Parts: sequence; structure tokens; C-alpha cells
Amino acid sequence: MYDLKYNLIIQGVIMQLYSGSANIFIQDAKQNQIAYKLKEAYFNHFGFYPSKQEEISWINSLRAIKDVFVECNFKDQGVALEYFLPSTSLRLDCMVTGKNKANKDSAIIIELKQWQSTQRCMSDNEVVTKLSDGLKEVLHPSFQVNRYKEYFQDFYEVFYNDSPIEIKACSYLHNYQFEDNDPILDEKFEYILEKAPVFSLNDFREIKDFLCDNLSFGEGLTTLQKINESKKRPSKKLMDTVSKIIKSKKEYFLLEEQQIVYDKVFECIKYGVSQNRKQVLIIEGGPGTGKSVICMNLLADLLRDNYTAEYVTGSKAFTKTLRKVADERFFKYTDNYANGNNDGVDVLLIDEAHRLRRTSSSFYKRTDGRSQVEEIITASSVSVFFVDNNQVVKPNEIGTASYIENEAKRLNCIIWKERLQAQFRCSGNDGFVNWVNNTLDIQRTANVILELNNLDYDFRIFDDPQKMEDELRLKLSLGYTARICAGFAWPWTEQLVGGKLYDDVQIGDYKRPWNASEQCKGLNHKEIPKQAFWATQDGGFNQIGCIYTVQGFEFDYVGVIIGKDLMYDFDKQEWVGHPENCYDAYSLKKSQHYTDMVKNVYRVLLSRGIKGCYVYFCDKDSEKFVKSRIRK
Repeated sequence: MYDLKYNLIIQGVIMQLYSGSANIFIQDAKQNQIAYKLKEAYFNHFGFYPSKQEEISWINSLRAIKDVFVECNFKDQGVALEYFLPSTSLRLDCMVTGKNKANKDSAIIIELKQWQSTQRCMSDNEVVTKLSDGLKEVLHPSFQVNRYKEYFQDFYEVFYNDSPIEIKACSYLHNYQFEDNDPILDEKFEYILEKAPVFSLNDFREIKDFLCDNLSFGEGLTTLQKINESKKRPSKKLMDTVSKIIKSKKEYFLLEEQQIVYDKVFECIKYGVSQNRKQVLIIEGGPGTGKSVICMNLLADLLRDNYTAEYVTGSKAFTKTLRKVADERFFKYTDNYANGNNDGVDVLLIDEAHRLRRTSSSFYKRTDGRSQVEEIITASSVSVFFVDNNQVVKPNEIGTASYIENEAKRLNCIIWKERLQAQFRCSGNDGFVNWVNNTLDIQRTANVILELNNLDYDFRIFDDPQKMEDELRLKLSLGYTARICAGFAWPWTEQLVGGKLYDDVQIGDYKRPWNASEQCKGLNHKEIPKQAFWATQDGGFNQIGCIYTVQGFEFDYVGVIIGKDLMYDFDKQEWVGHPENCYDAYSLKKSQHYTDMVKNVYRVLLSRGIKGCYVYFCDKDSEKFVKSRIRK
């Protein structure tokens, strides 16, 4: 029999939590051993046990699929459970392998669901179902499992080489009975149901026939071994497609210094990939210097030249927006490399590297205590970190240039450093950004006074937030992009109240809601976009954005409300942080560096505008001080 340990771990990387022949799987399921073995493998990998809910799910779903395998008379087919997709946090439920009627290697991915009912959803690819924590919008099971299939087809060489393994996908809703006009079978899902059929409680014979038609000739352990040992790199066709999509976007055009730094970095990457020693590039630059533009061009051109490359950020909103630009599988989170293998990717491009944390989140946390920087360096031949030291806005963010450099030295990497100086945001006014740094006492610069007459930038201070919003609406009507954002000086109601977001931000008669939170249910996405798309969808202007939805984005005009979480004290002649007025969900107010971090928050907000920045101060002493630094 195919060795279980070798099957679970290939070159030090865990592949699946359970693996073996169908015959062994059936026996383990009959003896109620499956959940126990998965639980122990889970603990050995993650360092803690799965939730009770996940255990129950394993017991129920795997018992159901076991009955199908028995009816199919499967014996030497390969079975892998909880299969890890490399460089992601995803695990697919079940993969079965064997040979089909044409005697060709074949694999089927099966998504197992305990659902009993669903409801329609406004979103294109989702339905609503009841989970342990209530009703939730979730991906249609066919869409979910077909994405897994596409991942294998595009990233595992054995699925796109000259003699590819055939792969199909389906979902088995073993507690579900279809009703008339069932949401799962809605007309909008016809295209995806053809690619990945859904089988219900009453479709036992249909799923049996589907599996038998594609796997009945067995010898599946050899096929499973080929999949586990396959080179994992995107196909040339996929890389060319993504490269062309990115290059077609005019907003990713390189200018002047950006092109110079890009050329240097690209040459370092080409040299570094061919070396036996890991390379680390650290690119420093303030807001608006073009870090993200360079990053996107590097991704496009590396893929074009057949290097494996991925774009990495710690920002959920920014990452989700980038995933709408091109194939989402090339855009990752910093957490995604906690379980990565050595040199899995040629190049990792880490945008907003200042948002790196000391360790990955608890769900992905390894027991070996590696830092996120080490995880990223380990997973690639060349790591390129784009950093702005003054954009650290959470207590657990530690990605300064010096920290990354020290980690790279500790890991014996070759280190390259570059710095971006030219300002391409704020109408190219370096002086405005320098003035913000000086005025907030973040960095001493020569720009103590802002000379408005010499400033090719629309900067204004308003005495009424409504007047500021009216002016920004006018800009919107003229075709410009605009948003209003604020510091965390107001509480945040995370649920809809009467079908609308609650007006948490209240300044006299002016009342507006925060952008929707991740937990907010029942959104009308055209009027109230999800948090990740507040910066890019039209309805976002009607809500106040926070630092986490703003960071990484830019607008033609930005409005900034500076609350009483940071105020200027004329007696002390300095800015004073007021954590008692802070409602940040990430415990910013508990940080011993609170004042420095809240300064960074407002620095980021004030530097989002390309053509103009409008400001309203809740504290009049702070407004008076800032005005003293302005000359018309």
C-alpha cells in the first residue's frame, strides 16, 4: 500500500490530513476512526485541536460519502481528505483518484455540505444558508468546488502537461432535498452547475454513476502520488493572460523614478532567482511614491517572462480589490505562507510590508515560532518588500525596513535596498506630504509652513463637515473620485438598523455611518458596498471610511475628519493622543505607542488625495495650530 506518512508529507510539506486507499477509508469510516485520525493529524499540524463543529461535520459528511464509495465498489482508488492548496489557507474536503474507462489517470474533487436549506442572494455567486453562527452568505457549492478544480488545472503541472490527469468536480449535499424553484438550481447558476454538478440526498444513484464513470478502474494511489509530487507552478497560458490584463490598465503606468527603481529591482530579481542564496530587496517610499504601481508592473512582467510570482499584502480591502483586476490566485495575504514549503515561488512581492506582523494569525500559526518575514523569505527565492515606516497603524504591525533587514541578515540572505523619493500623489507636491509629516511631528522637514499660493494642490480646512461633503459631492458630479474618511473617534455599530447602517459618526447635526463591517449582513451592495469595496464602488461615498478601508487606495479628492482621538495641546506644545476617545477594534488605544500610531493614521488619511484634500477638525485648538502652519 502507498505509504501513509509519505502520502501526507512531501518534501517536508503537509499535503492532506488523511490519505489512503478507498478500501482503508471505508474500513476506518465503518469503525468510526476517520474523525479521530483527522483530529490527531490536525493537532500534529496546527498545534491545537479542531472545533467540535468541524469534528461533527467530518463524522456526518464522511459517513455519507463512505456509503457512496461502498455502492461504487471502490477498493484501490486513492482517497485524500482535507487536502491543502499550497500558499492558501484553503483545504478541500475530499479528492478521489483512479483510472477512468479510457484507462487514463483521473481525479474528482468532492465538496461535502451538511446544509438542509438555502435562500436566494443578490450576489452573483452566493446563496444564503444557515450555519452554526446563523444565516450567512456563502459561495454556491458548485462555484466553490469548481474554483478548487481550476486551481489544480492552472497550478499543478500534472494537470496541464502533455499527458494531463483528467480532473472533475462535484458537491454532495447529503442532507439536502431540492424543492421547486430551489435557490441552488437558480437559472443564474446553470453555467456553473454544468461544470460542477450538485448532488442532493435524493441523488444517491446519480453521484454513484458520476464517480464510477470516471474512477471505476482503480489504481488511484499511484495517481494521487503523481498529484502530490507534481511541480506547483502556474501554467504559461495563465501567466500570459494575467500579465496582459495588468498591462492593459493605464493606472499601472510607470513614470520617471518609478521606472528607474523598477529596472533595478527587475535586474536584481533575474539575478537572484538563479542563485543558491536567498535574496531580499527592501524598497522604501512614502505615500504616493508609486510602490503599488511598481509592484503590479513587476508581477505582470515576471509572469510574462515565465517566473512564478505572487503579490502579497496585509490589507484585506486592497487585496480583494486587486483580485477583481486579474486572477485572484496571484494575490495573497501575508498569512498565506505559514505552511509554505521552501522556495515554492520564484518571487514574492510584498506591498505595504509595514503591515507585516510578528507571527501569522492563530488559525495558521505554526508551532515552530517563525516570524511572518521568515515565512515569506522561506517560501520564495527572492522577496521584495515595499515599506513605509510611518504607515504602521496597529499594535501588532512590525514591518519596518530595519526589522525586515535584520531578519534577512539572520537568515543569511543577500540584501538589496532602494528608496523612492518622487511624489506622484497630492499633485506631485512633495512639500505637502513633508508639511503633513512636520505638522504632525512625525518627521522633521524643511516644510514648516504650507505656502498655499505656491501649492498646485487644493487643500482646504472647513468649519462645517456638511460644507466639506457638499464640495466633495460637487467634485463627484464633475467626474472625479472622492471619499470621506476619519480616525476611530466614534463607536461602530456592526449591524444594520432598520435596513440601514447606523449613523455612528455624529458631529452636531452632521450624521453619517461608518463603512459596512465584515460582519454586517443583508447589505444592498449597490447602495452599501461590502467593506472591501467601499473605496471603489459608487455607494461608498455615503459612508465614512476608516484607515483599514483607505490604506492602499487613492482618490482625486479626499475629505478627512480629524476627531478627538488626537488633539494639539498648546500648553505642552505637542500633539497628545487621547485613547479614551478611540474606538479602534484592534486595541490601538491599549498600545504604549498610541500617540505615534494615531499620528500615522491621520498621515495616511491626509495623503490619499491626488488633486485635493479637505479637512474638518472636531477640536478647535488642533485646527488653530494647523492653521498657524499655513500661509496664503
